[in-house]
Amino acid sequence: MTSFLRSDRSRAVAIWLLITAALVVAMVVVGGATRLTGSGLSITQWKPISGVLPPLGDAAWQAEFARYRAIPQFRFVNPDMTLAQFRFIYFWEWSHRLLARVMGTVFLLPLIWFAVRREIPRRLWAQMGAVTLLLALEPIVGWWMVASGLETRVYVAPERLMLHLGIAFALLGALVWTALDAWAGQARQTLPSPWGGRALWVVGLIYLQILLGALVAGNQAGLVYNDWPLFAGHLLPNDYAGPGLWATLAHSRGAVQLHHRLVAYLLTIVAVLMGASAWRSSYLAATSRSLALGVAGLVLVQAALGIATLMARVPIGLGVAHQLTAALTLCLAVAFAWRVRRI
Repeated sequence: MTSFLRSDRSRAVAIWLLITAALVVAMVVVGGATRLTGSGLSITQWKPISGVLPPLGDAAWQAEFARYRAIPQFRFVNPDMTLAQFRFIYFWEWSHRLLARVMGTVFLLPLIWFAVRREIPRRLWAQMGAVTLLLALEPIVGWWMVASGLETRVYVAPERLMLHLGIAFALLGALVWTALDAWAGQARQTLPSPWGGRALWVVGLIYLQILLGALVAGNQAGLVYNDWPLFAGHLLPNDYAGPGLWATLAHSRGAVQLHHRLVAYLLTIVAVLMGASAWRSSYLAATSRSLALGVAGLVLVQAALGIATLMARVPIGLGVAHQLTAALTLCLAVAFAWRVRRI
């Protein structure tokens, strides 16, 4: 009888998971461009099946444009928008949703194939379940986010944007970790090491910084306080406090930008110190030392991109590059955290 667990590893499974991870990175990039072009509310209905096709014919385009003209964003932000301009923003949102469908298909069909053929190692099924759950949640939360901007707001709710982006990055990290497990197989030996905890702390800091960045994006906070390191010439933003704790943490433009800057400083210091310490460590393998230096280097690049993006008032190119580098930094940090837990 063929065992459910054919082997301890499957490199075919690993490659499939890494392809899915690459599609998540593409989703992050296209999603960033969609937000920066103000396109996220251009499609006002959620049609998982029929929405695969864009509007076909002038009548269909006019109907879509009429639905967009009924929401507050058109009335208060884009009242002079033409049909040609609407088609441009519609393309970005449609591309984002189409890529999400492609990613779901690329994940689901091979999952069924590998499961039927019993090629997924048994020890990875819990991780695969977590990945599947995150992938299923992402479009649901995405529509919940879009819905927040269709009735009373001119943009989506920042906290919902944070949750949507947070799920995407959690999915990315889980895919990378599981792919590495599938590629290498179960560790032959593990030993207690302080590096495992340190690496996970860095992953956590990077993830926190990504969530704070989503609040900055959701509040359009990159368009205020465009000097650095001060805030309009002051040490702290003048409009830090909101009318309550949640309003301050999630909706005050001054507060979210300050928090994003402070965690950026902390993350930069921690990543550089970790990289230097890892490089001098005789305990770590050469691969681990290189990964630690790579994380430190990407964090420095990301900090520089963040400053440039802020001071240039968030141009699309820099904004997308900042988001892409965040994804690459998280992937490398996850790879480092995975590697230092193995002999």
